[in-house]
Amino acid sequence: MMYKELYEKAKEVLPRAYAPFSKFKVGAALLSKDGEVFTGVNVENSSFGGTICAERTAFVKAVSEGVYEFEAIAVVSSDGQAWPCGICRQFMKEFCDDDFKIITGDNADELSVYTMDEILPEGFRL
Repeated sequence: MMYKELYEKAKEVLPRAYAPFSKFKVGAALLSKDGEVFTGVNVENSSFGGTICAERTAFVKAVSEGVYEFEAIAVVSSDGQAWPCGICRQFMKEFCDDDFKIITGDNADELSVYTMDEILPEGFRL
C-alpha cells in the first residue's frame, strides 16, 4: 500500500474522532506487515488522563486481533499534519522496528515520512 492511500484511510476516519474539549481531531491508519489496515481516532475524556490518541487506538485494535508486526502508520488531524505524542512514540516502539514509517502531512500530496528511529532515537524495550 502506498503512503498516499494509507493517509487517505486515516483521513476517512477523522470525522469519527471524539474531541469535544480540544476540538483537535486525529485519525490514524496502521498498516500491518501482512497488508491489513487498522484505523483509530482520538477519544477524549472528561478525565483527561483517560484520553487515548488515534495512534494507540489503532495499535490496540490490531493487537487485540492478534497482529503484532507493522510497516507504517499515517496520522491526520483536523488541522493538517500531526505527529505522534511522546506516549504514542514509546507505545509504537514496543511493536515496531526502527525502520517503521510514520506518515503525516497537510494533504495526501504533501506528505512527510520519518522512521521510528528518527522520531524516537533512544526508545527502549524491557
